[in-house]
Amino acid sequence: MTKEFDLAALLAERGAERYELHARHLNHQLPRMLHTIGFDKVYERAEGAHFWDADGNDYLDMLAGFAVMGLGRHHPVVRKALHDVLDASLADLTRFDCPPLPGLLAEKLLSYSPHLDRVFFGNSGTEAVETALKFARYATGRQRILYCTHAFHGLTAGSLSVNGEDGFRKGFAPLLPDTAIPLGDLDALARELRKGDVAALIVEPVQGKGVHEAPPGYLFAAQELLHRHKALLIADEVQTGLGRTGKFYAYQHEDGVEPDLVCVAKALSGGYVPVGATLGKDWIFQKVYSSMDRVQVHSASFGSNAQAMAAGLAVLSVMENEEIVANAAAVGERLKSRLAELVDRYELLADVRGRGLMIGIEFGRPRSLRLRSRWTMLQAARKGLFAQMVVVPLLQRHRILTQVSGDHLEVIKLIPPLIIDTDDADRFVDAFTEVMEDAHNGGGLMWDFGKTLVKQAVANR
Repeated sequence: MTKEFDLAALLAERGAERYELHARHLNHQLPRMLHTIGFDKVYERAEGAHFWDADGNDYLDMLAGFAVMGLGRHHPVVRKALHDVLDASLADLTRFDCPPLPGLLAEKLLSYSPHLDRVFFGNSGTEAVETALKFARYATGRQRILYCTHAFHGLTAGSLSVNGEDGFRKGFAPLLPDTAIPLGDLDALARELRKGDVAALIVEPVQGKGVHEAPPGYLFAAQELLHRHKALLIADEVQTGLGRTGKFYAYQHEDGVEPDLVCVAKALSGGYVPVGATLGKDWIFQKVYSSMDRVQVHSASFGSNAQAMAAGLAVLSVMENEEIVANAAAVGERLKSRLAELVDRYELLADVRGRGLMIGIEFGRPRSLRLRSRWTMLQAARKGLFAQMVVVPLLQRHRILTQVSGDHLEVIKLIPPLIIDTDDADRFVDAFTEVMEDAHNGGGLMWDFGKTLVKQAVANR
């Protein structure tokens, strides 16, 4: 007799095999990497901005699942909404009706960007970008997309075409017609637009890789240039949207910016159900869906599903009721200002930048000979190793999860849940200060780990 499925029993029986199962059946490099850097932890549960291991140790999450967990993990309002929608036994995804939840979520999303009119719901950030690229090309009748160097817009074929990191693109050509231009370079933008074949420029108002913000005035000026040449502005707010930078959308930090298409995902999910959304102007949607024959010309099998729509509605309700955007602005400012005070104190610390709760901490070549020799050793092996040396003791000694902000970058990116409070921010700064103090005083464990990373980098060449 077949046993009834019991998830709790399955996890209890085989949960300890997690790393072996990944090594055998999934991406075999992931467990290898986690073992190498000492990130092979076993987390038992999570709530809000914290994890706990089997021994009850508390870990502070400053990564938020790559910004997916905007409200932290297991927010009670989102949980209840998902229980409610499952209990309702809705006739979901019939494909031949117009259920209310997608319309309600679209209406709510559009209220935060009143210059936009319509929404397409997919399942991820890269899908949202793919939608924007397709719509821009069809609406303008042009093929070429401009993107910024160091950009990250996803890893499916279309979004990979506008990815500014060669390491991700290598081996996957041919891709879509595209051209990279430097972020903030209006002359480069104008030069490409004069060729007459550009459909759109896609840009992150704050780049995830390295945490580089578009210069003041750039987005508005770019928008004017694009429209003059009948091209579109696409704002990729997959990571920066929904309050991350202290505004609902990051482009709203600059007056007069009204993108033609906006991509969102990540935090809209509440951390539960994958969802992506592409918001756009009515005339673009009218062109794409120009007749009843084209009603399914762009669609997604699981797009607009009831669970994702309920999660999105619950997330937006929490953001308003709990003033999440204001919290991100206030706590982010405290975190950034406290970290900035350390720049003059530690010569290995070069810069602190960002907006709201999207902060980049950059390291640079020190002045003193003793530190410079060690820095040079790491750089010769592989750029980015020092940042990794900082990330590891933050987790191992202080139980704080962070990430290096891109391959070959000496930058740590902080993208915690938007619900963190001042105590969480102070906990991070105090721990980071201890790590920097140790690095400058020649802390043996930290630099010994650096030697391990060097050996690994050399072996991987």
